[in-house]
Amino acid sequence: MPETQEIQAVRSKTGYFLALASIFAAVSAACVMIPMFVIRPFRPQGATELEIALTVRHAGPWLAGLCAGAVLLVMLRVWKAAKIGARVAMVGLLLLAFAGAILTHVNIFEKMFHPYDSPSFESAAEAPVDSDDKVLAVEVGDQARAYPIRTMGYHHIVNDMVGGVPIAVTYCTLCHTGLVWSRIVEGKILHFRLAGINNGNALLRDEQTNSIWQQSTGEAIFGPWKGQQLKLVQSDELSFALWKSEQPNGQVLKSDPVYAAEYDPKDWEKHVARTPTVVDTTKSGIGPHELMLGISVAGESKAYPIEAILRTKLIQDQVRGVPLLVVVGPDGVSIRVFEGRLENNPLTFARGAADQAMSDVETGSIWNFRGCAVQGKLAGRCLVEIDSHKDYWFDWMNHHPESAVFRG
Repeated sequence: MPETQEIQAVRSKTGYFLALASIFAAVSAACVMIPMFVIRPFRPQGATELEIALTVRHAGPWLAGLCAGAVLLVMLRVWKAAKIGARVAMVGLLLLAFAGAILTHVNIFEKMFHPYDSPSFESAAEAPVDSDDKVLAVEVGDQARAYPIRTMGYHHIVNDMVGGVPIAVTYCTLCHTGLVWSRIVEGKILHFRLAGINNGNALLRDEQTNSIWQQSTGEAIFGPWKGQQLKLVQSDELSFALWKSEQPNGQVLKSDPVYAAEYDPKDWEKHVARTPTVVDTTKSGIGPHELMLGISVAGESKAYPIEAILRTKLIQDQVRGVPLLVVVGPDGVSIRVFEGRLENNPLTFARGAADQAMSDVETGSIWNFRGCAVQGKLAGRCLVEIDSHKDYWFDWMNHHPESAVFRG
């Protein structure tokens, strides 16, 4: 066929080729826009739409790349025969498709909250942390580390090794939740990145399998390891002054000088308490930003209002037949939870003097805030600490819908 006839044949189908290129460009753009629209703060995420958005984001890099290549092939096919208007349209579609292909490789959440890939530490004595600032405290073996919450609130995740154990220290300021998880799953050491948000709680992604994990629960909700559960590592949220008094030889996470100016201010809780939430708590009669101390014992969950704990200083309770002791530290703000028994023998506790956490009625022994008797018949004995963490009510209720609430 003569060239002029071939050009005429292609030109007659220009509309068809433009439509085809438009579809490919739209798919490429959708690979970016769908996850951005669904996985964003301050909007509710249903389980199905979240699954779709995560699937699109997972497939996005190769799918958008194929679409961009297809638009390029279509443009090359019609370029010679196309008129100037069609050429301009093709170039625009090509740019849109390639933009989608490039942006699918960008983690927008880590552009807003940059990761701390190479964390460094300094001694407790040298750390320039205000005494009343809170830290997430971890002690594994003979190594103790503190992670200032105002630092963690920006980075969200620090992949670390403490006492020879690979851990992921995580903090979500929108839900006021600091948790530490083991990075070992089925013998494989994972490295976590910030992956987005789900109904006000951070999502984590491991680089090894691209599975998505819920920060509040440690459960994989998407990917090859969906349904897997991270193992919780014991941690405490303490004032820096109290932690330093307990761990004078401990190490403190340094600020990253590149991003230190973007760290949360001291009154960050007031700002967060004014942010919108997407979980309806009206039926519970509790405000969404009511700060709770959440515990789970033998499959049963319970939430304790922080204000009630700080007001009473010491609460004795029972969950699933396990006697519990919720006690406030000598700084008046730090809280720990212990089993209120020794060798299955329940103990009754009373508040101690200013420099003492409590005493037990049965023996009169004096106990410190670490749950250990320091004077009396039981000196040297220690209570078992129970995992607990702070959480705004909307997030705790969302992930623990059957949770009881301490009212007394």
